[in-house]
Amino acid sequence: MPLMRNESQSDVRPGPKLFHETALGRIFQGDSLALFQTEIRPASVDLIMTSPPFGLVRKKDYGNVDADEYLDWFRPFAAAFHKALKPHGSLVIDIGGSWIPGQPTRSLYHYELLIMLCREFGFHLAQEFFWWNPARLPTPAEWVTVRRIRVKDAINCIWWLSPTPWPKASNRRVLQPYSESMKVLLERGYKPMLRPSGHDISDRFSVDNGAAIPPNLIALAHTESNSAYIRYCRKHGLTPHPARFPTEIPEFFIRMLTDAGDLVVDPFAGSCATGEAAERTRRAWICCELVEDYLKGAIGRFLPASGRKRGTPKVEKANGDDWYRVYKPGLLWCDWQDEQMLPADGGAKRPASLDHQKIGAIYRSKQQSPQLVLLDKAQAAKAMGRDRKKRLIAEGELKFPAQKQPHGSRQKTDE
Repeated sequence: MPLMRNESQSDVRPGPKLFHETALGRIFQGDSLALFQTEIRPASVDLIMTSPPFGLVRKKDYGNVDADEYLDWFRPFAAAFHKALKPHGSLVIDIGGSWIPGQPTRSLYHYELLIMLCREFGFHLAQEFFWWNPARLPTPAEWVTVRRIRVKDAINCIWWLSPTPWPKASNRRVLQPYSESMKVLLERGYKPMLRPSGHDISDRFSVDNGAAIPPNLIALAHTESNSAYIRYCRKHGLTPHPARFPTEIPEFFIRMLTDAGDLVVDPFAGSCATGEAAERTRRAWICCELVEDYLKGAIGRFLPASGRKRGTPKVEKANGDDWYRVYKPGLLWCDWQDEQMLPADGGAKRPASLDHQKIGAIYRSKQQSPQLVLLDKAQAAKAMGRDRKKRLIAEGELKFPAQKQPHGSRQKTDE
Protein backbone atom coordinates (compact mmCIF):
# COMPACT_ATOMS: atom_id res chain seq x y z
CA MET A 1 0.00 0.00 0.00
CA PRO A 2 1.24 3.56 -0.63
CA LEU A 3 2.75 5.47 2.25
CA MET A 4 0.52 7.75 4.26
CA ARG A 5 2.05 11.11 5.13
CA ASN A 6 -1.00 13.13 6.20
CA GLU A 7 0.56 13.94 9.55
CA SER A 8 3.30 16.52 9.92
CA GLN A 9 6.81 15.16 9.43
CA SER A 10 7.61 15.63 13.13
CA ASP A 11 4.62 13.49 14.16
CA VAL A 12 5.51 10.55 11.95
CA ARG A 13 7.48 7.81 13.69
CA PRO A 14 10.15 5.80 11.90
CA GLY A 15 8.32 3.22 9.80
CA PRO A 16 8.65 -0.49 10.56
CA LYS A 17 10.71 -2.58 8.16
CA LEU A 18 9.31 -5.32 5.95
CA PHE A 19 10.36 -8.64 7.49
CA HIS A 20 8.58 -11.26 5.38
CA GLU A 21 6.06 -11.39 2.55
CA THR A 22 3.67 -14.00 1.19
CA ALA A 23 1.22 -14.06 -1.71
CA LEU A 24 -1.43 -12.42 0.44
CA GLY A 25 0.27 -10.78 3.39
CA ARG A 26 3.21 -8.92 4.85
CA ILE A 27 5.00 -9.05 8.19
CA PHE A 28 6.61 -5.88 9.55
CA GLN A 29 9.01 -5.49 12.42
CA GLY A 30 8.77 -2.28 14.40
CA ASP A 31 6.36 0.13 16.04
CA SER A 32 2.77 -0.63 15.03
CA LEU A 33 1.71 2.98 15.61
CA ALA A 34 4.15 3.97 12.90
CA LEU A 35 2.67 1.21 10.73
CA PHE A 36 -0.71 2.97 10.78
CA GLN A 37 0.99 6.22 9.76
CA THR A 38 3.10 4.85 6.94
CA GLU A 39 1.48 1.71 5.54
CA ILE A 40 -2.27 1.82 6.12
CA ARG A 41 -4.73 4.22 4.53
CA PRO A 42 -7.64 5.64 6.55
CA ALA A 43 -10.86 3.60 6.24
CA SER A 44 -9.08 0.74 4.46
CA VAL A 45 -9.13 -2.10 7.02
CA ASP A 46 -11.97 -4.60 7.32
CA LEU A 47 -10.84 -6.27 10.55
CA ILE A 48 -8.27 -5.52 13.24
CA MET A 49 -7.83 -8.84 15.02
CA THR A 50 -5.33 -8.73 17.84
CA SER A 51 -4.27 -9.81 21.29
CA PRO A 52 -2.38 -6.87 22.79
CA PRO A 53 0.03 -7.28 25.72
CA PHE A 54 -2.13 -7.81 28.78
CA GLY A 55 -2.05 -5.36 31.67
CA LEU A 56 -0.37 -7.75 34.09
CA VAL A 57 1.09 -7.01 37.49
CA ARG A 58 4.14 -9.18 36.78
CA LYS A 59 6.40 -8.39 33.87
CA LYS A 60 6.56 -10.87 31.02
CA ASP A 61 9.15 -11.36 28.28
CA TYR A 62 6.78 -10.07 25.59
CA GLY A 63 6.61 -6.56 27.09
CA ASN A 64 3.33 -6.15 28.92
CA VAL A 65 2.26 -2.86 30.52
CA ASP A 66 1.26 -2.32 34.16
CA ALA A 67 -2.51 -2.49 34.58
CA ASP A 68 -2.62 1.00 36.11
CA GLU A 69 -0.93 2.51 33.05
CA TYR A 70 -2.78 0.45 30.48
CA LEU A 71 -5.44 2.95 29.38
CA ASP A 72 -2.94 5.76 28.78
CA TRP A 73 -0.73 3.37 26.83
CA PHE A 74 -3.63 2.13 24.68
CA ARG A 75 -5.20 5.50 23.76
CA PRO A 76 -2.94 6.25 20.73
CA PHE A 77 -3.66 2.78 19.35
CA ALA A 78 -7.41 3.25 19.82
CA ALA A 79 -7.32 6.46 17.76
CA ALA A 80 -5.26 4.77 15.04
CA PHE A 81 -7.59 1.76 14.92
CA HIS A 82 -10.72 3.89 14.60
CA LYS A 83 -9.16 5.91 11.78
CA ALA A 84 -7.99 2.84 9.86
CA LEU A 85 -11.22 0.82 9.97
CA LYS A 86 -13.83 0.92 7.25
CA PRO A 87 -17.25 2.22 8.40
CA HIS A 88 -18.58 -1.34 8.68
CA GLY A 89 -15.31 -2.90 9.82
CA SER A 90 -14.60 -4.58 13.15
CA LEU A 91 -12.08 -4.44 15.97
CA VAL A 92 -11.67 -7.70 17.91
CA ILE A 93 -9.48 -7.68 21.03
CA ASP A 94 -8.54 -10.82 22.94
CA ILE A 95 -7.54 -9.70 26.42
CA GLY A 96 -6.90 -11.50 29.69
CA GLY A 97 -7.56 -10.21 33.16
CA SER A 98 -5.17 -9.72 36.06
CA TRP A 99 -5.20 -9.77 39.85
CA ILE A 100 -4.61 -6.94 42.31
CA PRO A 101 -1.13 -7.42 43.82
CA GLY A 102 -1.20 -9.14 47.19
CA GLN A 103 -4.93 -9.80 47.41
CA PRO A 104 -7.43 -12.20 45.79
CA THR A 105 -9.39 -9.58 43.84
CA ARG A 106 -9.44 -8.78 40.16
CA SER A 107 -8.25 -5.73 38.28
CA LEU A 108 -10.90 -3.92 36.25
CA TYR A 109 -8.47 -2.67 33.61
CA HIS A 110 -9.88 -4.75 30.71
CA TYR A 111 -13.42 -3.56 31.48
CA GLU A 112 -12.19 0.02 31.79
CA LEU A 113 -10.52 -0.42 28.38
CA LEU A 114 -13.83 -1.51 26.87
CA ILE A 115 -15.66 1.48 28.37
CA MET A 116 -12.93 3.86 27.21
CA LEU A 117 -13.07 2.55 23.63
CA CYS A 118 -16.83 3.11 23.52
CA ARG A 119 -17.13 6.40 25.39
CA GLU A 120 -13.98 8.19 24.27
CA PHE A 121 -13.44 6.85 20.75
CA GLY A 122 -16.95 6.12 19.52
CA PHE A 123 -16.74 2.35 19.19
CA HIS A 124 -19.85 0.22 19.63
CA LEU A 125 -19.75 -3.08 21.52
CA ALA A 126 -21.20 -5.53 19.01
CA GLN A 127 -20.86 -8.46 21.39
CA GLU A 128 -18.62 -9.79 24.12
CA PHE A 129 -17.11 -13.26 23.72
CA PHE A 130 -15.37 -15.48 26.24
CA TRP A 131 -12.59 -17.88 25.35
CA TRP A 132 -12.61 -20.82 27.75
CA ASN A 133 -9.34 -22.75 27.82
CA PRO A 134 -10.07 -26.17 29.42
CA ALA A 135 -6.33 -26.85 29.66
CA ARG A 136 -5.57 -23.75 31.74
CA LEU A 137 -3.60 -24.53 34.90
CA PRO A 138 -5.22 -23.77 38.29
CA THR A 139 -3.84 -20.28 38.75
CA PRO A 140 -3.14 -18.04 40.55
CA ALA A 141 -1.73 -20.84 42.69
CA GLU A 142 -1.69 -18.82 45.92
CA TRP A 143 -5.44 -18.26 45.86
CA VAL A 144 -6.54 -21.42 44.03
CA THR A 145 -4.35 -24.32 45.18
CA VAL A 146 -2.77 -23.08 48.42
CA ARG A 147 -5.48 -21.11 50.23
CA ARG A 148 -8.34 -22.63 48.18
CA ILE A 149 -10.41 -19.45 48.26
CA ARG A 150 -10.84 -18.90 44.49
CA VAL A 151 -11.44 -21.15 41.48
CA LYS A 152 -9.05 -21.36 38.57
CA ASP A 153 -9.06 -18.48 36.09
CA ALA A 154 -9.70 -20.13 32.71
CA ILE A 155 -11.43 -17.37 30.70
CA ASN A 156 -10.15 -14.63 28.38
CA CYS A 157 -12.49 -11.83 27.38
CA ILE A 158 -12.82 -11.05 23.67
CA TRP A 159 -14.35 -7.68 22.82
CA TRP A 160 -15.93 -7.34 19.38
CA LEU A 161 -16.32 -3.64 18.55
CA SER A 162 -17.09 -1.55 15.50
CA PRO A 163 -17.36 2.11 14.47
CA THR A 164 -20.99 1.35 13.62
CA PRO A 165 -23.82 -0.54 15.33
CA TRP A 166 -24.07 -2.53 12.09
CA PRO A 167 -20.69 -4.13 11.25
CA LYS A 168 -20.85 -6.65 8.45
CA ALA A 169 -21.11 -10.17 9.87
CA SER A 170 -22.76 -13.54 9.42
CA ASN A 171 -22.98 -16.34 11.97
CA ARG A 172 -23.62 -18.79 9.10
CA ARG A 173 -19.84 -18.78 8.59
CA VAL A 174 -19.13 -20.28 12.04
CA LEU A 175 -21.88 -22.86 12.59
CA GLN A 176 -21.27 -25.89 14.79
CA PRO A 177 -22.58 -29.48 14.67
CA TYR A 178 -25.85 -30.19 16.41
CA SER A 179 -25.66 -31.72 19.87
CA GLU A 180 -26.90 -35.29 20.34
CA SER A 181 -29.98 -34.06 22.20
CA MET A 182 -30.80 -31.67 19.35
CA LYS A 183 -30.45 -34.49 16.83
CA VAL A 184 -32.95 -36.54 18.84
CA LEU A 185 -35.35 -33.58 19.00
CA LEU A 186 -35.14 -33.09 15.23
CA GLU A 187 -35.79 -36.77 14.68
CA ARG A 188 -38.77 -37.05 17.03
CA GLY A 189 -40.19 -33.62 16.36
CA TYR A 190 -40.98 -30.75 18.72
CA LYS A 191 -44.38 -29.58 19.93
CA PRO A 192 -44.69 -25.78 19.72
CA MET A 193 -45.40 -24.33 23.10
CA LEU A 194 -44.94 -21.33 25.37
CA ARG A 195 -42.07 -21.90 27.78
CA PRO A 196 -42.25 -20.80 31.45
CA SER A 197 -39.64 -18.16 30.61
CA GLY A 198 -42.13 -16.52 28.26
CA HIS A 199 -40.41 -17.58 25.02
CA ASP A 200 -42.89 -18.77 22.42
CA ILE A 201 -41.21 -21.67 20.60
CA SER A 202 -42.76 -22.08 17.15
CA ASP A 203 -42.77 -25.13 14.90
CA ARG A 204 -39.81 -23.64 12.99
CA PHE A 205 -37.60 -24.63 15.94
CA SER A 206 -37.75 -28.25 14.73
CA VAL A 207 -36.46 -27.43 11.24
CA ASP A 208 -33.12 -29.09 10.48
CA ASN A 209 -30.83 -26.29 9.25
CA GLY A 210 -27.82 -28.57 9.06
CA ALA A 211 -25.91 -27.02 11.96
CA ALA A 212 -26.27 -24.97 15.13
CA ILE A 213 -25.57 -21.32 15.85
CA PRO A 214 -22.64 -21.15 18.29
CA PRO A 215 -22.78 -19.32 21.61
CA ASN A 216 -20.47 -16.49 22.57
CA LEU A 217 -18.39 -18.96 24.58
CA ILE A 218 -15.46 -20.30 22.54
CA ALA A 219 -14.24 -23.57 24.05
CA LEU A 220 -10.70 -24.19 22.85
CA ALA A 221 -7.87 -25.86 24.74
CA HIS A 222 -4.49 -24.23 24.24
CA THR A 223 -2.39 -27.40 23.98
CA GLU A 224 -0.29 -26.71 20.88
CA SER A 225 2.89 -28.77 21.20
CA ASN A 226 3.75 -30.24 17.78
CA SER A 227 2.42 -27.82 15.15
CA ALA A 228 4.46 -26.70 12.16
CA TYR A 229 5.22 -23.49 14.03
CA ILE A 230 6.47 -25.32 17.14
CA ARG A 231 8.53 -27.77 15.07
CA TYR A 232 10.09 -24.89 13.13
CA CYS A 233 11.02 -23.05 16.34
CA ARG A 234 12.47 -26.24 17.83
CA LYS A 235 14.49 -26.98 14.70
CA HIS A 236 16.02 -23.50 14.59
CA GLY A 237 16.55 -23.06 18.33
CA LEU A 238 13.95 -20.31 18.65
CA THR A 239 11.74 -19.65 21.67
CA PRO A 240 8.03 -19.85 20.76
CA HIS A 241 5.98 -16.82 21.69
CA PRO A 242 4.75 -17.44 25.27
CA ALA A 243 1.35 -15.72 24.90
CA ARG A 244 0.14 -16.69 21.45
CA PHE A 245 -3.48 -17.61 20.88
CA PRO A 246 -4.53 -20.68 18.84
CA THR A 247 -5.15 -19.88 15.16
CA GLU A 248 -8.78 -20.99 15.57
CA ILE A 249 -9.46 -17.82 17.58
CA PRO A 250 -8.63 -15.33 14.80
CA GLU A 251 -10.02 -17.68 12.14
CA PHE A 252 -13.42 -17.70 13.87
CA PHE A 253 -13.70 -13.91 13.59
CA ILE A 254 -12.04 -13.66 10.18
CA ARG A 255 -14.64 -16.04 8.77
CA MET A 256 -17.59 -14.37 10.52
CA LEU A 257 -16.63 -10.73 9.86
CA THR A 258 -14.76 -10.59 6.53
CA ASP A 259 -14.95 -11.78 2.93
CA ALA A 260 -12.18 -13.24 0.79
CA GLY A 261 -9.85 -10.45 -0.31
CA ASP A 262 -10.66 -8.19 2.67
CA LEU A 263 -7.79 -6.70 4.67
CA VAL A 264 -7.03 -8.05 8.15
CA VAL A 265 -4.47 -6.33 10.41
CA ASP A 266 -2.82 -7.52 13.63
CA PRO A 267 -0.75 -4.72 15.20
CA PHE A 268 0.48 -6.92 18.09
CA ALA A 269 1.19 -9.97 15.99
CA GLY A 270 3.56 -11.99 18.20
CA SER A 271 3.97 -15.23 16.24
CA CYS A 272 1.53 -14.11 13.48
CA ALA A 273 -1.26 -16.57 14.23
CA THR A 274 -3.67 -14.02 12.74
CA GLY A 275 -1.62 -13.93 9.56
CA GLU A 276 -1.70 -17.72 9.27
CA ALA A 277 -5.50 -17.77 9.66
CA ALA A 278 -5.91 -14.94 7.12
CA GLU A 279 -3.62 -16.64 4.61
CA ARG A 280 -5.55 -19.89 4.95
CA THR A 281 -8.90 -18.14 4.36
CA ARG A 282 -7.62 -16.06 1.40
CA ARG A 283 -7.71 -12.65 3.07
CA ALA A 284 -5.12 -9.94 2.58
CA TRP A 285 -3.28 -9.31 5.83
CA ILE A 286 -0.64 -7.25 7.62
CA CYS A 287 1.08 -8.22 10.88
CA CYS A 288 3.44 -6.10 12.93
CA GLU A 289 5.64 -7.10 15.87
CA LEU A 290 8.48 -5.41 17.79
CA VAL A 291 10.52 -8.47 18.79
CA GLU A 292 12.58 -9.89 15.94
CA ASP A 293 13.04 -13.35 17.49
CA TYR A 294 9.27 -13.88 17.56
CA LEU A 295 9.07 -13.01 13.88
CA LYS A 296 11.89 -15.42 13.04
CA GLY A 297 9.73 -18.19 14.45
CA ALA A 298 6.60 -16.83 12.73
CA ILE A 299 8.13 -17.58 9.33
CA GLY A 300 7.55 -21.25 10.11
CA ARG A 301 3.82 -20.65 9.72
CA PHE A 302 4.15 -19.70 6.07
CA LEU A 303 6.52 -22.29 4.62
CA PRO A 304 5.15 -24.59 1.88
CA ALA A 305 2.86 -27.28 3.30
CA SER A 306 3.21 -25.88 6.84
CA GLY A 307 -0.25 -24.35 7.10
CA ARG A 308 -3.37 -26.38 7.83
CA LYS A 309 -5.84 -26.60 4.98
CA ARG A 310 -9.60 -26.69 5.36
CA GLY A 311 -10.84 -27.98 2.03
CA THR A 312 -13.80 -29.89 3.47
CA PRO A 313 -15.46 -29.94 6.90
CA LYS A 314 -13.77 -32.26 9.36
CA VAL A 315 -15.50 -35.45 10.41
CA GLU A 316 -16.24 -35.64 14.13
CA LYS A 317 -13.90 -37.98 15.99
CA ALA A 318 -15.41 -40.95 17.78
CA ASN A 319 -13.27 -40.33 20.88
CA GLY A 320 -14.81 -36.92 21.50
CA ASP A 321 -11.65 -34.90 20.83
CA ASP A 322 -13.68 -32.31 18.91
CA TRP A 323 -15.70 -31.15 21.92
CA TYR A 324 -15.32 -30.49 25.63
CA ARG A 325 -17.57 -31.73 28.39
CA VAL A 326 -18.55 -29.32 31.14
CA TYR A 327 -19.98 -30.83 34.30
CA LYS A 328 -22.99 -29.04 35.71
CA PRO A 329 -22.83 -27.94 39.36
CA GLY A 330 -24.01 -30.29 42.07
CA LEU A 331 -22.67 -33.68 40.98
CA LEU A 332 -20.64 -34.03 44.19
CA TRP A 333 -23.04 -32.18 46.48
CA CYS A 334 -24.82 -34.08 49.25
CA ASP A 335 -26.84 -32.64 52.09
CA TRP A 336 -26.59 -29.17 53.55
CA GLN A 337 -24.05 -30.09 56.22
CA ASP A 338 -20.47 -28.98 55.53
CA GLU A 339 -17.54 -31.02 56.81
CA GLN A 340 -15.29 -27.98 57.21
CA MET A 341 -16.03 -24.46 58.32
CA LEU A 342 -15.09 -21.63 56.01
CA PRO A 343 -12.05 -19.64 57.15
CA ALA A 344 -13.40 -16.80 59.28
CA ASP A 345 -10.75 -14.42 57.96
CA GLY A 346 -11.61 -15.17 54.31
CA GLY A 347 -8.29 -16.92 53.80
CA ALA A 348 -6.15 -13.93 54.80
CA LYS A 349 -3.97 -16.19 56.95
CA ARG A 350 -1.88 -18.52 54.84
CA PRO A 351 -2.36 -22.19 55.73
CA ALA A 352 0.52 -24.32 56.99
CA SER A 353 3.04 -25.40 54.39
CA LEU A 354 1.98 -28.43 52.43
CA ASP A 355 5.25 -30.06 53.56
CA HIS A 356 3.81 -30.12 57.09
CA GLN A 357 0.15 -30.59 56.22
CA LYS A 358 -0.77 -33.83 54.54
CA ILE A 359 -4.08 -33.67 52.76
CA GLY A 360 -6.12 -36.85 52.97
CA ALA A 361 -9.15 -37.65 50.90
CA ILE A 362 -11.81 -40.06 52.07
CA TYR A 363 -15.21 -40.93 50.71
CA ARG A 364 -18.20 -40.90 52.97
CA SER A 365 -21.65 -42.03 52.13
CA LYS A 366 -24.58 -39.96 53.31
CA GLN A 367 -28.03 -41.03 52.27
CA GLN A 368 -26.47 -43.17 49.53
CA SER A 369 -24.78 -40.14 48.00
CA PRO A 370 -20.98 -40.21 47.78
CA GLN A 371 -19.18 -37.12 48.95
CA LEU A 372 -15.49 -36.30 48.69
CA VAL A 373 -14.23 -34.76 51.92
CA LEU A 374 -10.78 -33.19 52.21
CA LEU A 375 -9.20 -33.45 55.67
CA ASP A 376 -5.89 -32.36 57.08
CA LYS A 377 -3.62 -34.87 58.79
CA ALA A 378 -5.10 -34.51 62.28
CA GLN A 379 -8.68 -34.66 61.05
CA ALA A 380 -7.96 -37.64 58.81
CA ALA A 381 -6.32 -39.63 61.64
CA LYS A 382 -9.20 -38.89 64.00
CA ALA A 383 -11.84 -39.78 61.39
CA MET A 384 -10.12 -42.99 60.33
CA GLY A 385 -9.63 -44.04 63.97
CA ARG A 386 -13.28 -43.39 64.73
CA ASP A 387 -14.42 -45.33 61.67
CA ARG A 388 -12.13 -48.27 62.50
CA LYS A 389 -13.47 -48.37 66.05
CA LYS A 390 -17.05 -48.44 64.82
CA ARG A 391 -16.24 -51.24 62.40
CA LEU A 392 -14.59 -53.41 65.09
CA ILE A 393 -17.53 -52.90 67.44
CA ALA A 394 -19.95 -53.86 64.67
CA GLU A 395 -17.95 -57.03 63.98
CA GLY A 396 -17.90 -57.98 67.66
CA GLU A 397 -14.12 -57.78 67.95
CA LEU A 398 -14.26 -54.83 70.32
CA LYS A 399 -16.57 -54.22 73.27
CA PHE A 400 -17.61 -50.96 74.81
CA PRO A 401 -15.39 -50.18 77.80
CA ALA A 402 -16.93 -50.77 81.21
CA GLN A 403 -18.14 -47.66 82.94
CA LYS A 404 -15.90 -46.45 85.72
CA GLN A 405 -17.24 -46.82 89.26
CA PRO A 406 -17.28 -43.89 91.65
CA HIS A 407 -14.23 -43.69 93.90
CA GLY A 408 -14.59 -45.80 97.05
CA SER A 409 -17.58 -47.81 95.82
CA ARG A 410 -17.56 -51.56 95.45
CA GLN A 411 -19.20 -53.65 92.80
CA LYS A 412 -22.22 -55.46 94.20
CA THR A 413 -21.98 -59.27 93.96
CA ASP A 414 -24.39 -62.08 94.57
CA GLU A 415 -24.10 -63.71 97.90
